[in-house]
Amino acid sequence: MRWSKVVSLHFNNERRLVYLAIMIILLYLSPLVILGENAHIRVHDNLDSNLAWYRVLAESGKMFGSLNAVIPQIINGLPRNAFGTEWSGIVMLYAYLPTMAAYTINQAITRMAAFFGMYFLLKKHFIDKKEWGLIRVGAALAFALTPFWPSGMLSTLGMPLALYAFLNIRNGERDIKNWLILAFLPLYSSFVLGFFFFLFAMGLLWITDVMRGKGWNLTFLGAVLFMTSIYFLVEYRLVSSFFLAGEPNSRDEYFHARLSMWRVLRLSVKNYLLGHTHVMTVHGLIILPLTLIALYAVLAKKQWKQEKRFLFLMALNLALSFWYAFWFYKGWVPLTKKFHFLDTFNFARFHFLRPLILYILFAQALRILWIHKVFSQRIASFFIIFQLAVLAGFNDEIIYHSKPTVKEFYAENVFKEINKYIDRPQKEYRVASIGIHPAIAQYNGFYTLDTYNNFYPLAYKYQFRKIIEKELAKNKYIKQYFDTWGGRCYIFTSQLEKRYMIKKDSKQKLTNLQLNMKPFKELGGEYIFSALPISNAKENHLQFVKSFTSKEAAWKIYLYQVKL
Repeated sequence: MRWSKVVSLHFNNERRLVYLAIMIILLYLSPLVILGENAHIRVHDNLDSNLAWYRVLAESGKMFGSLNAVIPQIINGLPRNAFGTEWSGIVMLYAYLPTMAAYTINQAITRMAAFFGMYFLLKKHFIDKKEWGLIRVGAALAFALTPFWPSGMLSTLGMPLALYAFLNIRNGERDIKNWLILAFLPLYSSFVLGFFFFLFAMGLLWITDVMRGKGWNLTFLGAVLFMTSIYFLVEYRLVSSFFLAGEPNSRDEYFHARLSMWRVLRLSVKNYLLGHTHVMTVHGLIILPLTLIALYAVLAKKQWKQEKRFLFLMALNLALSFWYAFWFYKGWVPLTKKFHFLDTFNFARFHFLRPLILYILFAQALRILWIHKVFSQRIASFFIIFQLAVLAGFNDEIIYHSKPTVKEFYAENVFKEINKYIDRPQKEYRVASIGIHPAIAQYNGFYTLDTYNNFYPLAYKYQFRKIIEKELAKNKYIKQYFDTWGGRCYIFTSQLEKRYMIKKDSKQKLTNLQLNMKPFKELGGEYIFSALPISNAKENHLQFVKSFTSKEAAWKIYLYQVKL
């Protein structure tokens, strides 16, 4: 049987296509199930932070702590609010399941919800004809396989499901399922990392309807307020931190507006073509050319009135890329000085709407080129298969194959040896790391003076800075990085700069290191976990104790004790 007939046979039944899509998603996730801790997954804003945070929070006994509670394991008392709400589904997963089980289930929940959300949205509101089932299922499956940020959960991949519910309510539908969707999504997504911007867009849609004479539609407005209110309840820790006055925190020194207009334009183009690490859309190779061809077809055939939504989404996609880059334009400085919240809240994240927009555009472009006979159903299927093939290449097991596995990264057997060697309760002393992420020590139960967190007391940042002030003075790059952000409160060195994953096969040595160990000792610090030997340890009042490694670890840890 010819390939075209095989394709046609399998693509005639939409239900079979849905089942096939589910099987592909499960196949995509299978390395996590098969390999477990030997799987390769994202390090940045994942292994180096969130996964360790969940374990620390679960073991702290402060998951349901008060607004004033602190987590003693980190920086001698990290505010409990820095770890977000306990009512988040992902926090619950990691609290009651092993790390990789929680990670795998989170991936499955997110990708399945992404698929069905986009599928229902397209089927009812954008690609509604029966013969377009291939486009609906194909675009939804492609959307579900995008390499999203894991701890974001449904913050971006849940937007199609939310839009489906909102458009149903806007159109007068009284089905309870729409309200249940709006009620439950806040339990498995983030307000500031996605849905603030989505709900702002829904508010603008309501205002636009009113201005166009479509009536006040108070039910639709009520739906927007309803979902916002639930987010405020779920994210009560965030709300209290933002609105209630407290001690200054590290976010108060965050400074974003530093780019020239030329660099803004370059960043706009980069974002438009490639996307962003937290909302990777993988659209540049297939989707972008298709949408541009469809745009040409619409304009050439003078179909702009019939394709108003397609043209609007094309313009919005472009505008969001420019807005993202423009947020970092140095011309904002006068306003940020006057209105401090413009620095502490990242309004650039409106571009988090782009995955939703781009995959609706993908489906719309396929539909436009199909109905205008630019290509056939068979060719449409090939474009979908090509996009799925590109996305398959972005599977974690492929793109992170050169990074440590989960087991190698956290190196639990090595840190158990260190803990056994020190032979003291971990809460009695403090440690810090050089050349590896402090999340590794935290994950293994050590109490750390260094950390990577969204916010922490500004006074602590100043205390910690004394330890590394000589190293910062030698390197403008890390000095600016620490002083104008400080989210990574690490022991930076001029030699290593922002390298925190020095593997055990490195032949380097730390030379000319200049740390102030007196403030380190005053904060309770007694040990340094270094990924490299320190050639001038004595000058830094450090005594080498022993090195630790294993076949299952990515690191060789040189244990140093402070001697003052």
